Amino acid sequence: MVRSFLTVFIWTISVAIAFGQQVWKKTTDELIFNNPPFEQCHASTLVEIDGGKLMAAWFGGSHEGSKDVRIWLSVNEHGKWTSPVAVADGKVNGEWSYPLWNPVLFKTKKGRIFLFYKEGPSPREWWGMVQTSDDNGKTWSAKSRLPEGVLGPIKNKPIELADGTILSPSSTETDEKWSVHIEKSTDGGKTWVIIPVDPDSKFDVIQPSILVYGGKKLQILCRSKQGAVVESWSDDNGKTWGKLNATTLMNPNSGTDAQTLKNGTHMIVYNPTVPGKEWFNGRYKLNVALSEDGKNWADILKLEDGDTKKEFSYPAIIQSKDGKVHITYTFDRRNIKHVVLQQVKK
Repeated sequence: MVRSFLTVFIWTISVAIAFGQQVWKKTTDELIFNNPPFEQCHASTLVEIDGGKLMAAWFGGSHEGSKDVRIWLSVNEHGKWTSPVAVADGKVNGEWSYPLWNPVLFKTKKGRIFLFYKEGPSPREWWGMVQTSDDNGKTWSAKSRLPEGVLGPIKNKPIELADGTILSPSSTETDEKWSVHIEKSTDGGKTWVIIPVDPDSKFDVIQPSILVYGGKKLQILCRSKQGAVVESWSDDNGKTWGKLNATTLMNPNSGTDAQTLKNGTHMIVYNPTVPGKEWFNGRYKLNVALSEDGKNWADILKLEDGDTKKEFSYPAIIQSKDGKVHITYTFDRRNIKHVVLQQVKK
């Protein structure tokens, strides 16, 4: 017991020293909109567009799963967010037919913006949809359904490798099993190949995010039912993946997102609690943690902490060209909060 305590103590001190020169300060803390044209909202996503502007999207409607749920979009121009505009709905022949879910914004190196989302009655029955824009979101293509079996990124953004390969972190949910997989495109998103990740795992996992290391090394971090963020590693740029294993990060069966920073370290936004009696019970706390190796994580900021009757969840994180980190997350299902972190010298 003493040895175990000493090991944890030494590890904690070493991590603290490692990040001693890396201090992040919250410089912006704001709600994106006022008096929205929907009752509830959830599952935001972020992308940087030309001119250093930010674009955010989320789903909103009467409530999650309601047929009137649409995908809404807002752009941050000169420090102010534009009024939300609906860019997609589930209408068929003018009638409300299906709710929409979990938008994901992604911009390729060539400048095309993808808006992925899911359409369908539930996460067990939904299908993948996509729209694209070549003018920074001023206009969008008509919505189209992804190929059978391809769902697109389920919650978190894809990455683009040096050779233009797109890796999209995805997952499936059934009553029996939750499983993650990667969807790979080598032709700019025209066609996709599905790559399984430890399909026989004992873990129930969904909503992976992808971190990038040196060489061809990648890591995914996943939401799980087992009380911890779960990881898998690839040594060949995502062609194959190793076994799923629990990390030291807690997870109350709630979405996370992670980002590899320009300085080579890695940042995750997550709910630092374990599953409770109710599904939202652990979503009242939201932290930011850093790691150099993807194994040892240290909390550096508390974004939310205390009100157990409110939900702060489903974060999205990106780093803009100016080095700032932008985070959005669900603010009690009534709004989307935007937070900016800036690295400062100690």
